[in-house]
Amino acid sequence: MPSHAPTGRALATEAVHAGRNDLAGRGLHAPPIDLSTTYPSYDSRGEAARIDAFAATGAEPDGPPVYGRLGNPTVARFETALARLEGTEAAVAFASGMAALSAVLLVRGSMGLRHVVAVRPLYGCSDHLLTAGLLGSEVTWTDPAGVADALRPDTGLVLVESPANPTLAEVDLRAVAHACGSVPLLVDNTFATPVLQRPAEQGARLVLHSATKYLGGHGDVLAGVVACDEEFAGRLRQVRFATGGVLHPLAGYLLLRGLSTLPVRVRAASANAAALVGRLAADPRVARVHYPRIGGAMVSFEVHGDPHDVIGRVRLITPAVSLGSVDTLIQHPASISHRIVDADDRRDAGVGDRLLRLSVGLEDVDDLWADLDRALGERAGERAGGAVPSREALSRAD
Repeated sequence: MPSHAPTGRALATEAVHAGRNDLAGRGLHAPPIDLSTTYPSYDSRGEAARIDAFAATGAEPDGPPVYGRLGNPTVARFETALARLEGTEAAVAFASGMAALSAVLLVRGSMGLRHVVAVRPLYGCSDHLLTAGLLGSEVTWTDPAGVADALRPDTGLVLVESPANPTLAEVDLRAVAHACGSVPLLVDNTFATPVLQRPAEQGARLVLHSATKYLGGHGDVLAGVVACDEEFAGRLRQVRFATGGVLHPLAGYLLLRGLSTLPVRVRAASANAAALVGRLAADPRVARVHYPRIGGAMVSFEVHGDPHDVIGRVRLITPAVSLGSVDTLIQHPASISHRIVDADDRRDAGVGDRLLRLSVGLEDVDDLWADLDRALGERAGERAGGAVPSREALSRAD
């Protein structure tokens, strides 16, 4: 598990201080929230020059802000902090994770590079956006070993999610990045967060987060962000300005606050998840457990019985979509998060009808297990206490 950010400071230190380094000099302790949509300027010639500069490169305008759709100081603090944690030159925030992915596709499509190579499984809506060609893209689905052969002259992007939603399958990011050649690799790092892995260090040019999840961490903010080099960030800002997929300043404030506790939350929730994995894998009512080698707070498991009955019997755990909050959530991917994916494609990607996805939170692990134990229903026979999980029961994705 990484303990240091690329700056050399400990990750926990960077999470607390990145994006806030100027506060003491300004006589502030908490970051301010700038809710302005527009900003006064008595120098209209200078304003025109700054807008021209943005139109040319997408670089953030020097001097005071211009208009909320070009950028916002509070959101910029979050972008700076996330870039520091991921080890990239820049980051660009959007109104949701899907808005962020859409902006990436629009940037590449505007250059005539509409072909995407992608590895399943992905988050269901990401899969649908590519498969349906809603933004004019064309997708070739392949496994990690087939990425190089799937590339074409018009390939603009290679997209993977590792660990993947919801099977937690992992991809050798360094190997895939090598196979991409000059084509940008985008890694959805939502499940891992920069606490567990930083894809840019392994060759990814773009790192995507649904910031709604672990970065916010409390189930009260909707956002997306792409960490990348400054050149690509400029193009993303231009698309964000043109399409309007901007992040509200209050959401930017909540995300910056969420980053300060990200390492503590991820590590504590991961410890809970690892404990539950052992108990689930030893339970005869559970057919298989999926948990990534890098760890984390996400667990998926297949039951012998009806997964919908398990959903209906939880009381402490919340049956809901989304993930990464301080409380534990459970959902049935084939019915909800991946319902929009073709059933055969869904099953081929390992998203079976008996699979449940568990986002483990910060509750006491014994309380969580008591709720799961009850929700799993009657046992066919007594479980051997403390049994060691078998290789068949516990799957750690390659």
